[in-house]
Order: sequence, then C-alpha cells, then structure tokens
Amino acid sequence: ANLPNGSGSGALVKGCSVPDPSASLLLLSPYATGRPHRGVVGASRYAQRLRQDLINAAEDPNNRTLMIRGEPGLGKDNLAALVHFGSNQRRKLLVRLDATDLKTKADVLLDAIGENTLLVSSVDQLDPEQQQRLAAMANGEHPGFSGRVIFTSESCVPSLDAISQVIRVPPLRVRRSDLGDWLRYQLRLQSPGLGWVKPPALPEAVVRRLQNHDFADNLRELEGLVNRALRQARRQNHDLPPAVLVEEMFWTEQRKERARFDLWRWKPQLRGWMRAPKLWDGLLFGLVSWLFVVVNLVLWLGPQDRAANPMLNLFWAWWWPLILLSYPLVGRLWCAICPFMVWGQIAQRLTPWRKKSWPHGDMDRWGAPALAAGFAVILLWEEVWNLENTAWLSSCLLLLITAGAVVGSLLFEKRFWCRYLCPVGGMNGLFAKLSILELRAESGTCSGSCSSYACFKGGAADGEGLETNGCPLGSHPAHLSDNRNCVLCMSCVQACPNRSPQLRLRPPAADLQPNMHTPSSERGLILVLAGGICLHHWQRLLGWLPLAPSSLHEGPLLARLSFAALALALPAAIGLWLNRRWLYAGLPLLWALLLARHLPIGMAEAGTVLPAGWPQWSADPHVIGFCQTMVVGIGWVGAVILSRRLLDLNRRAWVMGSMVLLLVSLSGRWLVAL
Repeated sequence: ANLPNGSGSGALVKGCSVPDPSASLLLLSPYATGRPHRGVVGASRYAQRLRQDLINAAEDPNNRTLMIRGEPGLGKDNLAALVHFGSNQRRKLLVRLDATDLKTKADVLLDAIGENTLLVSSVDQLDPEQQQRLAAMANGEHPGFSGRVIFTSESCVPSLDAISQVIRVPPLRVRRSDLGDWLRYQLRLQSPGLGWVKPPALPEAVVRRLQNHDFADNLRELEGLVNRALRQARRQNHDLPPAVLVEEMFWTEQRKERARFDLWRWKPQLRGWMRAPKLWDGLLFGLVSWLFVVVNLVLWLGPQDRAANPMLNLFWAWWWPLILLSYPLVGRLWCAICPFMVWGQIAQRLTPWRKKSWPHGDMDRWGAPALAAGFAVILLWEEVWNLENTAWLSSCLLLLITAGAVVGSLLFEKRFWCRYLCPVGGMNGLFAKLSILELRAESGTCSGSCSSYACFKGGAADGEGLETNGCPLGSHPAHLSDNRNCVLCMSCVQACPNRSPQLRLRPPAADLQPNMHTPSSERGLILVLAGGICLHHWQRLLGWLPLAPSSLHEGPLLARLSFAALALALPAAIGLWLNRRWLYAGLPLLWALLLARHLPIGMAEAGTVLPAGWPQWSADPHVIGFCQTMVVGIGWVGAVILSRRLLDLNRRAWVMGSMVLLLVSLSGRWLVAL
C-alpha cells in the first residue's frame, strides 16, 4: 500500500518496533545527508583543537551522543558529517532532521531511523517535550532505534548537554589567523565554476584588512564574500581570470555605528556645494599653488628672522598650531589642499607619459621605517639648524618635501608619496583618527548598485556622478576602517552616481577600537613625535650633563647632533617596551603636548604678522600657561578614556594606568612650560 504522504511504498505501522526496511529507506532518503564537502581549514590552535575533537568523536568506540555547538554559519552539519563518515557507522545513513521536520512528522521519521545515525539540526529551537523525547532516544530508550544521535545547536540545551559529548566550534573572528587559509581555500573551490583553471592570488594586505571584519555570519558570509569578489573581478576583467584579486574586490558589510549624525541628510545643499569641482580646482590651482610660490620667494628674498619675515611667522606661528587644532575637527583635510601635492598634481598633468600603477603588497613594510626616519631627520634639522629663525632653510624644507611629492607623482599614478612616504602626511593620518568627522560609503549600496569603481579608480561621468581620477590615496570609501587614508577631498562624492558616501559627525577618537588595524608605521611615528617634544626642550632633560653644549644652534656640530639625537630617542627607549595599545591610548595626550609645545609661539607671535603700524596682538604669558594646562588636561582625560576602551584592564589596573598617565601629563606640562 502507498503511504498517504507519497514518500514511499510498503507498510509502516505506527508503534511497530520493527518497520519494513524498504519502506524505511524510501521514507528516510529525502533526509539523508551526503559526504562532507570540506574539512577543518587552518593551522591555528583553535583549528587544531577542533580537528582533534572531531577525530576523537569519530573514533569513539561507543558512538556516544554528540552535541556540536556554535554560532550561525559555521557549517555544524558539515562537521557532523565529518564525524559520521569518519566513524565505523559510515556505511549507515546520516539522517538530518530539523525543527520543522520533527514538528510535522516526528512519529513516522523517528520510528524509521533504526540503526542509522540521526542528526538533529538546531535542536535548541525545539520545545522541551520534543527535546525530552530526543534525550530518551539518545539514552537508548526508543524502541527499534540502535543508531547514534548527533545534535547541533547555537545555544546551551542543559537537558541534552548533560548526556552528550560537547564540541564547541569557535567563530571565525576568534581564529583570525586562519582567515588567509579559508580565503585561499574558497578561491580554489570556486574558481573552476567560473572556468578558471588557476585561482587568482590573494595578497597578504587583503587578508590583513579582512581580519578586521567580524564575519557575523562566519563561513557562510566568507563564502558569499569570495563569490562576490570573483564575479566582480570577472566582470572587470572581461571574463578573463585576474592574476591577483585586489583589495577593492572585497565588500564587507560595516557594523552599524552608533552616535553618528549625517550632515548631508540634515543639510542636503551642503553636499552639492562641497562636491563642486570648481570649488576645489579654484582653491588648489588658482590660490594654493601660487600662494606657495609667493611664500617661498619671501622666505628666500626677505628678512631671515621670524620677527621681520611675515611668511616665516605664518609658517611657525600660524601653520603648526592651526593644523594641530584642526585634527580633532576635520582630520586629514589639510592633505586635500596641501601645496606640496598641488605641484605634484600639476607635474603629473603636464607630463605625457603613463604613470605606473602602485605596486601590490605590503608597502608599509618598507615605507613605514622611511616615513618615521624622514620625520626624525626633519626634527633634527629644525632644531640643530634653527629653522624657526632661518627663513631660507625653512623654504628648503618646504621645497624638499615638494620635490618628493613631484617625483612620486612623475613615477606613479595618484598620490603614492602622500599615502606611504610623506612625513607630514603620516602625522596627519595618525591624528586624523581623533577627528569627529568621517566620510564613509554604504557598502551595501556599493556592492549592490555599482560595478564601475569610479570612486576608487576614476572614470567618465555616470548619472549624477562626475568625471574624476578617483581617490588620490587609492582608497575605497566603503573599505575605510579609519580616517588614516581619507583626506576629505570629495573625489568619491563627485564620482559616485548612487549617493553612497556620507559625511558624518561622530564621537572623538571613534577609530580607536580594540579590534582596529594598527599599521607598523604608526608605532615608530608616535615615538618620533614624542621625541620631537623632548628635542625642543632638550636643555631641561639633558642640559645638566657635563658635555652638553650651551645651545644646539652654535658650537661643534658633532656634539650638537649627538645630544639632539639622544633627546629625540628618549621616548623610544621607553616606548618600545610598551604594549602598542598603550601608545594608541596615549594619542590624545601626545596631541595635547604637541599643541602645548606650539601654543607659546602661536599665541605670542601670530598676532604680530602684520607690518609695523598695524594692530598687533600678543597673549600674556600667564594666559598662555593657562591654555597649555587646559590642553594637557584634556589630553589626559582622553587618554584615560581610551585606555579603558582599548585595554582589557580590571578596575585596579585601570586606576593605576590612569595615575601613570597623569604623571606623564604633569611631566609633559613641566617640559613645555614657558
């Protein structure tokens, strides 16, 4: 007789302890699970432990009940298949039932299992009565069942955990070191489906960026990520297999950030005004470029001391304090109007030859030491040769940095120099993480609506998107995890036809999070900047030594250079032993001490830039001292808050760390005092 549900033929009487084998086979066949489609990938301790737990479960001679627990998307059913097909029950069926199956056909299906292995998926979604029945089955109390039971669950089920051998599957975010292996495995797995014999290579820089992503849906999300990247690369490469999958092919959903205020949603007309090409072209090529020429001519041909040369006063009394004040407000905006790179862009446009693409790979590996060393040389040059009071040497410094920008622009496309080698750009990118402003794109809009990558690569006008050369720093606004590589130049906003980029206000230092990416260049740069404060006030630290020169500006050059280098290296002697997160926690304090170091010259001399006879302004030393104290106090508060966020400290350790930061703040305040 045919069964009423049409699932097979033969007789299966409810309550019968020995069902018809052929009828049972036909009934269970739609629920049978095939062989596993992958093993456990990776070499981390988590992967090794999981692999060993599965082997132990498969080799268990008693075939004890197994509970596989983990977050969604981890392939727990596949792990159950690994255990079953690695055990002595491999010739039996692996019958997978979920909550829906057990709610509608529990009596018929459970009676038909027999000697086969039962896999109950998402057992935590069943009601207690069904869980109790499954527990009885696992304990051998169900008539006619003599197989093994395997459960999978996303949460604890105490009644079943107590009778099971539990295997906990770690989420992908805690075994980030395995991510490269998983990505390359998926590339090998999915490339043949696109007709590619050889999968594209995956640079380590891409793996490191993706390691900052949490992968909420774990392996399922990773598979979709790789699939989307391969299809986008295929479309971009006209169906040909690319040699390398670049970073821009990988779209990750960003976490919903809290406490964000979209400025363009509040005032839509701001977006049209800020993306206008005439504004930026007029500012850069009509004003900044020629103002830079005037500044250097006055520095070369005018008086050489700061009191008589307005441009030298502009450089030291205006630029340094103002750029430090701008970091918490607008981040790296200075780089968008930087005169060094304006002339680099002019040289790039005037030369006919095609510029090279940026080399793939970890550019920070060699660019980071060069950047930090370049800044150290600049600081030594400033102090030993007294650039603050020597106009033509200050001009030489400006022209030297401009030469680097021009050479970089002649060799490579876009702003290779700014992103990897410019000392000022490195400092700007570091302190931009403190900014209350961010420009980000919605990755969902980008991955679902865009295939041109005009915001990143540049291209012709598309819809409301304008023709641009793409992001000058080679970044995609949907891939930014911090402000380091965003100069707020609005190129991506001009190019985007889908209004994906958003300009938002946020809490200060929102980029500094426990899971942030910390480039190797920034640790050295933090120590060099701290050394610059010690170098400027070297006499208070080292002036008591017997061989100390009376001044760094006069006397034997070797002695002056030796003491200058010693003062510059003092923070590095301590900081190299510190946890990197402590350095980032102290970033607000470093910013405050740098500002306090430049406030005296700014508040005392910035108002004297006009010629004699015009109104003059100079702050009283007591007012300057009060402002220095306030700034250092703000920096200490910021460092205390960040230490709580970045470091896994108990209350006592946090209080002790706060006291150490207070001691550093008081020492710094003493050091920069008038």
